Amino acid sequence: MAQPAFPARHPCSRARVQLACAVLTLALAAAPHAEQTAGVRWTAPSGWQNQGESPMRAATYVVPRAAGDQLPAECVVYFFGVGQGGSIDANMERWAGQFTEVTSAPAKATIGHRVIHGMKTTTIDVSGVYSGMGGPMAAGAHKLQGYQLLGAILEGPGGNIFVKFTAQTATVAAASKAYEQLLASFDAVAH
Repeated sequence: MAQPAFPARHPCSRARVQLACAVLTLALAAAPHAEQTAGVRWTAPSGWQNQGESPMRAATYVVPRAAGDQLPAECVVYFFGVGQGGSIDANMERWAGQFTEVTSAPAKATIGHRVIHGMKTTTIDVSGVYSGMGGPMAAGAHKLQGYQLLGAILEGPGGNIFVKFTAQTATVAAASKAYEQLLASFDAVAH
């Protein structure tokens, strides 16, 4: 049976229904929504594009670059599994070790501790020449000057959640408030 055709100005006309669906789809896509893993939920800052999950990555966000910065900026949320990913101290040491001064001396890292929604959190802020991932998988990696890492390890109910934001220093400065909003949004999922 054929559906009745409504006049073009009728609220149920095909064109108006399609337009309403398109507007709703765009609004939902633009609205921040919560991500979650291992019993923890968070909300990405507006403008940070989630590239989705991949092995060990609960989310990978492309962060908008500051004017003049040419290199990619990303913030990754990792979950390796309960009891996996190494100790907090070992990760802080490894992350700090990915940076040197221009003179090749170790870069000074600032380590902090706080509680976010009841979860113990260890943070790091380090900048300088970034060598990226260490170890055998990083053979031939570039060294990037003027880079910065803001990182955090949250002791969540289902295991540690690792957050690593790396970018050129101007981009980190421009996005630091958004990064802090991201950290502040981490919360245990109610059961």
